[in-house]
Amino acid sequence: MLTARENMERTVFGGEPDRYVNQYEAIKLLFSPFNLHSPMAQKGEPPIVNAWGVTNVFPENTPGGFPVHTPDKILVKDIERWDEYVHAPSLKFSDEEWGMFKAQYDSIDRSKAYVATFIAPGLFEQTHHFCSIDQALMYYITNPDEMHDMIKLLTDWELEFAEGICSNLHPDAIFHHDDWGSQNSTFMSVPMFEEFFLDAYKEIYGYYKSHGVELIVHHSDSYAATLVPDMIEMGIDIWQGVMTTNDIPALIKKYGGQITFMGGIDSAKVDFPGWTKEDIIREVHKACDECGKLYFIPNASQGLAMSTFPGVYEALSEEIDAYSKIKF
Repeated sequence: MLTARENMERTVFGGEPDRYVNQYEAIKLLFSPFNLHSPMAQKGEPPIVNAWGVTNVFPENTPGGFPVHTPDKILVKDIERWDEYVHAPSLKFSDEEWGMFKAQYDSIDRSKAYVATFIAPGLFEQTHHFCSIDQALMYYITNPDEMHDMIKLLTDWELEFAEGICSNLHPDAIFHHDDWGSQNSTFMSVPMFEEFFLDAYKEIYGYYKSHGVELIVHHSDSYAATLVPDMIEMGIDIWQGVMTTNDIPALIKKYGGQITFMGGIDSAKVDFPGWTKEDIIREVHKACDECGKLYFIPNASQGLAMSTFPGVYEALSEEIDAYSKIKF
């Protein structure tokens, strides 16, 4: 029997896997010293302010934290003076802090799983965390110079972060969040997306690849089928969070071998109060039957190895294992 990592390698790069890659079994998500200095919102707890100055909250029965954008909490009050509000947090961490996390990375058996550094939010998300999403989307049209400058600051910051991660932690993979669309559409046209983000992500992901990182996993639980050629050009190996509003079988047929699609199980169809085993079976079987065994990883679209409601993630994993024994 192949290890989880070996099985993922054959699924992603082409070969003969002996079962479906089961959600996150082959990716161990770990953090970095930055998380000591920029706390994440905790479910059901009061709002927190992160190192960028953004207020976040994580209400009960929601899939994750998100920024608070009441008028008093929006960080960028005037887009033409954005640099007076946005200040990049320091990435100078002590040897003791790096060592604390390196010990966690070193404890993972890398023959069995990829060790992945978790990075969130991404470039687009940061801009709308600073400005609110409706204002940010308007600024891309009305104030493109300011948005280019903001993205340049974020890109430079991510490159400095990447240098620290690669020099101290030596991950096998990067797991990077940046949601680029709603369920049914991208947030911006392909030309606009390319204007603002293609080169920036090529630079960031290119740095990781040139410094020993084997896999780039990018999370966007959304419609983003029109952006797949750009994902490939950026160097993304796995698009995690791909929803069924994308024609996943057609994407695999067209792009399989260049990128792998991780998802196919919309969280909203299984992760809700009163979910049943029948819901789980239906969605797992549908995803696996339609998408096949190569360049596809069955997974709930949510961007972590967890679920909003208790037991859903574990039930999905159990059914994927059970269905593997039938299909392989």
